[in-house]
Amino acid sequence: MHIISGHHHISMLTKNAQVNNQFYQDILGLRRVKKSVNQDDPSMYHLFYGDLVGSTGTGLTFFEMPNVGRTIQGTNAITQIGLLVPSYESLVFWKKRFELLGVKHNQITTYAGREALHFEDTDGLRLILLNNNGDAVPESWTVWNDSVIDPQHRILGMGPIEITVRSIDRLARTLKEMFGYIEVSRSDQDAIYQSVAGQSYGEIVIKELEGVSEKPGRGSIHHLAISVKNVDELQHWDNIVKERGFHSSGIVDRFYFQSLYFRESNGILFEIATDGPGFTVDSTVEELGKTLDLPPFLEERRAEIESNLTPLD
Repeated sequence: MHIISGHHHISMLTKNAQVNNQFYQDILGLRRVKKSVNQDDPSMYHLFYGDLVGSTGTGLTFFEMPNVGRTIQGTNAITQIGLLVPSYESLVFWKKRFELLGVKHNQITTYAGREALHFEDTDGLRLILLNNNGDAVPESWTVWNDSVIDPQHRILGMGPIEITVRSIDRLARTLKEMFGYIEVSRSDQDAIYQSVAGQSYGEIVIKELEGVSEKPGRGSIHHLAISVKNVDELQHWDNIVKERGFHSSGIVDRFYFQSLYFRESNGILFEIATDGPGFTVDSTVEELGKTLDLPPFLEERRAEIESNLTPLD
């Protein structure tokens, strides 16, 4: 049985790594689990935030692009990131925190059937905190006890991811027929699909919108990675992607996981990534995210790479 077990991580563009680092650690209370570089362009930071070890399904990752312009919102883009928090009281806690710290946010409303608090980061990235209401989350998600946020209100991990496209049908076919996602609801304007029945930690919300495609910039979402168990599974999906007529990158070794990339018919970039080996492959749990970690093939260029990066802390 070949299954997609939920989200793996999601990757965005940021203009300033120092400001980004401060927001996600000091305001949202996530752990920086890896300080690395874009493996395809080592001149830019690649920062990873998540739970104690950056467990699959908790990872928010950012590429620093200092010269990036602003995002011009439109269709055919990944448009919002849902993050699960334990309770309604947690939403109230976060609303007060955002007021205190000057974070742009709305009133508590509902989204995809859950109580929700919409907010933006310093780049204008659109995020939503959602009441998980005691529902199950993956057993691997682990509390980081050194967070500035009390565990009873902490961000648990990723919830519904919103994708806005010109054609719901094309994306829905990819999710349902190719990956086996379950249709939870469907109307002319939107639809909800789950990789794990009844669980929002693998949920994708599709919105249909005509018009001009989004022009990416700071705060835009580059791709969504979905999760498979191992390289054998990944090989299976590589074959399926090609059989469906999509162009696959082929399997790429990212050192912390193996993955492949493809664009579905609306142009949305998906990554399929393995659960392991994970971020502790070159670091102890205690030391995660503290020093610049490079995959082995970049290690000989460390001095050159470090000289081009602005210190974060």
